[in-house]
Amino acid sequence: MYAQAIAQCVQAVKTLETYLDKAERHANAKKFEVAVLLSTRLAPDMGGLLYQIQSACDYLKGGAAWLSGQQPPRHEDTEQTLDEARARIRKTIEFAEGVAADGYADAASQIVKVSWVPGKLTGENYLLQIVIPNVYFHVAMAYAILRTNGVDVGKRDFIGPVNAF
Repeated sequence: MYAQAIAQCVQAVKTLETYLDKAERHANAKKFEVAVLLSTRLAPDMGGLLYQIQSACDYLKGGAAWLSGQQPPRHEDTEQTLDEARARIRKTIEFAEGVAADGYADAASQIVKVSWVPGKLTGENYLLQIVIPNVYFHVAMAYAILRTNGVDVGKRDFIGPVNAF
């Protein structure tokens, strides 16, 4: 279950690259610097697009790490360009996909401490109450920022590729 849930979150984070590709094409077509979109936010008290990307990546790598008994790799949040954002997404996905399914064998019994949650969480509660909702929240906010600014992203971009058998 844990490997499948993390794989689902990996898929969600992968869609961010599609968003960035479309944002770049949109900026080029409208003749403005795509960097403008990286700092765009939906509301004054929300983080901008780049923050949403960093946060989605952080929840994914945190989930993959803590649930497999590891420390998450540290990312410094220094990205400022589209290429740096893409690199952040790719190194996060590489880390998460590098955890073998059997690495989650003890995921349910892992105890996770989140700085803003009083007490400790079981691996199951951490996955279901923190990782999954936060990955999807930040991916959805990135989508909404771009959609609000005229970038041609749609539901299929949010869902990503579907692997039929």
